[in-house]
Amino acid sequence: MTYDVESVRAQFPSLATGTAHFDGPGGSQVPAVVADAVRGAMISSLANRGTVTAAERAADAIVSDARRAMADLLGASPEGVVFGRSMTQLTYDFARTLARTWQPGDEVVVTRLDHDANVRPWVQAAEAVGAVVRWVGFDPATGELTAADVAEVLSARTRLVAVTAASNLIGTRPELAEIAELVHARGALFYVDGVHLTAHQPVDVEAFGADFFACSPYKFFGPHCGVVAGRPEVLADLRPDKLLPSPDAVPERFELGTLPYEVLAGCTAAVDFIAGLAPSAGDKGERRARIVSSLVAVGEHEDRLRERVEAGLEGLPGVVVRSRARLRTPTVLVTFTDHAAAEAYRFLAGLDVNAPAGAFYAIETSRWLGLGDTGGLRIGLAPYSTEAEVDRLLDGLGRFVRSV
Repeated sequence: MTYDVESVRAQFPSLATGTAHFDGPGGSQVPAVVADAVRGAMISSLANRGTVTAAERAADAIVSDARRAMADLLGASPEGVVFGRSMTQLTYDFARTLARTWQPGDEVVVTRLDHDANVRPWVQAAEAVGAVVRWVGFDPATGELTAADVAEVLSARTRLVAVTAASNLIGTRPELAEIAELVHARGALFYVDGVHLTAHQPVDVEAFGADFFACSPYKFFGPHCGVVAGRPEVLADLRPDKLLPSPDAVPERFELGTLPYEVLAGCTAAVDFIAGLAPSAGDKGERRARIVSSLVAVGEHEDRLRERVEAGLEGLPGVVVRSRARLRTPTVLVTFTDHAAAEAYRFLAGLDVNAPAGAFYAIETSRWLGLGDTGGLRIGLAPYSTEAEVDRLLDGLGRFVRSV
């Protein structure tokens, strides 16, 4: 499948500066069409959602369009798409709500591979009601977390299992469908953090077996907000805190206050942009099919670049690659035998190459790898990354490791 990266790049005004961005896992650059959609909504005639005035209907259409767009992106039901301030905020909200259904001695499972936003809300909610937290480790040598690892901690008292779809620190992609089967066999719920995966591979919430799938549109060209795609029948049984006059229907009962219409307009534009990334997908066919086709092409492009990065790193003295899982996103974590990762971060920044250092809130992962709270240098590829940028990165790292 043909993937024209230069055509893609031309749609991102920020890339005209010449900076090479390897910081996509922290938030992608934004195409002009998304910014235009946000601006267009903000200067439109809008009001609180309703059906009487044109302004009310316009606002309602923005929300409905955004739910359908996110459903197409995630392979989910629009009736289960919940919008919020961030993935972290939404996960805290769901953790507090679900905890009301737990009893002392019930068990909640979290992993050492996850971003803290899919760890701490569950740990704290469990502690508040006397539930037990069970931890799942991963192989620090390979980065692999398997269904067998999860199976070891499941029991008849398991109420919820929280697992990442892809590690934002080392890229590992666990086999979600296999884990989901084990979780559901115990009668438990499955909460998946899809923040890092959604930017890089086709997502299918139904195929993954996720009861809840959380993501952040600003990681895939959209505005800052959070989304949880839940199974509508599961959401219908949950009673979150809400204002008395606010809607009680699903998914509105989980959305606090008036939604940011301009942000949701940007989300729809971001999904439409993704659907058009692969030229061979054309302008025909259902949006879901075009999304899948485009993200397959993106994945192939990014995997080629990741292999180029990894091959180049092998020739650099004192560089240790920490990302080795069989299935992984185009995210490479490296440390240095003779240098601090933060020094490399600053050195590359001086060359206009953005590759940040840290643990990036994956604190449990960093500690499990023996890196403490400092993590390493994270190289995150994006759909707009190029071979020339990879070569700039490798040249810069080569200069860095030989600088002392």
